[in-house]
Amino acid sequence: MDANELRALQAPLKQRYREAPQAGTVTLKAEGRLDGEGIACKVDTGRALVEAGLHPATGGNGLQACSGDMLLEALVACAGVTLKAVATALEIPVRGGVVRAEGELDFRGTLGVAKDAPVGFKDIRLTFDVDTDADADKLATLLRLTERYCVVYQTLKQAPPVAVSLGQR
Repeated sequence: MDANELRALQAPLKQRYREAPQAGTVTLKAEGRLDGEGIACKVDTGRALVEAGLHPATGGNGLQACSGDMLLEALVACAGVTLKAVATALEIPVRGGVVRAEGELDFRGTLGVAKDAPVGFKDIRLTFDVDTDADADKLATLLRLTERYCVVYQTLKQAPPVAVSLGQR
């Protein structure tokens, strides 16, 4: 896809959202099933069923996906797609590359071993290694706009309020 194809694809959507701002708000959903044995949650990704379980550092066997890994994978996926879209729109040729996300978790917090240990990532690092001939100014713009438009990155950076409820069946 080139810049013109991307613009043609997105132009009617942008026009619709300008004319009817409420049309730009879409509710995304995820659902997991607590059925089955063991400590697991089966999540339908829309493409496959992923079974998430305990990380080996909390007693898991390593055969199930760790939700922390899934969070980083979502960040990598979103950032990679966003970078490619921005590069396409700006006509910056990106022949390939690698997107990596990593972060530290102190499992003492998750396991309730140390009250001062955080539950969750202490920090997350997102890196891009791209195969391109673009100059430093274009790369700076590419990174700035990728950060600006990456949904998962922005959600992590500026966490929205999260409402939690527990129902009974």
